[in-house]
Amino acid sequence: MTREHIGVLAAAASAALGGIASGTTRFVIGATDPVTLGVFRYGVGFLLLLPFAIMLKSRWPARQDWPAVVGLGVMFFFAFSVLFNLAYSYTTAARGALTLSTMPLMTMAAAAVLGIERLSARKTAGVLIAFAGVAGALVFDLGNAPAGAWRGEVIMAGATFLMSLFNVWSRPYIARSDPLAFITVGMGAAGLGLLVWTLLIGGFDAVAHFGTPQWIAVVYLAVIGAALVFFLWSFALGRTSPTKTAVTITVNPVFASAIGEPIGINLIVGLVAVGVGIVLATTGGSVKDAR
Repeated sequence: MTREHIGVLAAAASAALGGIASGTTRFVIGATDPVTLGVFRYGVGFLLLLPFAIMLKSRWPARQDWPAVVGLGVMFFFAFSVLFNLAYSYTTAARGALTLSTMPLMTMAAAAVLGIERLSARKTAGVLIAFAGVAGALVFDLGNAPAGAWRGEVIMAGATFLMSLFNVWSRPYIARSDPLAFITVGMGAAGLGLLVWTLLIGGFDAVAHFGTPQWIAVVYLAVIGAALVFFLWSFALGRTSPTKTAVTITVNPVFASAIGEPIGINLIVGLVAVGVGIVLATTGGSVKDAR
């Protein structure tokens, strides 16, 4: 098995576990707020990763890379996480995850704009097919969606764009350190920012009302949904291209639906359109890797 194959498998595992995290977020967000949930997920995730990074003598980012690594961490684990959590206060796990599944195509578009991958006519057609399928699925499924679900999809699209930029920009920094150290630094910087914001808004007051199901959800989000999922994702980005890593996100909606939200026929059609678009966009061309 090649280095690239290992990277793709790690990304697929991350996407599957992240799908369950999407459903878990949708379940627990009503008992708290997007920022406080971000602290529980990424603040605790950082505390779990830090001892392993120290014990395993991880190669920390070079001094000149710290501003960029911290910036990427804040962009992703702070801004992305708040938008991601906020989206699920409006829409369902399946619909939110379907929007998130367009991330490979946003990654491809971002990589093209930044000169990392050429956006050919074939890739453009794939992007358009996938986005049209997702848009159609979400519109025709509005009858089964919560009131105002469109707000959640718009917010999730913004979060997805941020994750796409993270995919494209982070690879060189991961290569110059290692996945565990990279993700620990970024998650720690974002966790600190989320903690300050939570203290300012009194977000921890909601903890008094948590029951056993909410605590189980929070533990899953911190241990699996943060520490493990994003270690695997960074590990994958260090071993294969941003687009190939991002393609695996298409399994996310399937696993998101496992938390009591089956995917309807319209969402299945949308997911198929995403798959067709990705196959069309990722075949028949060469990729110029960023270094």
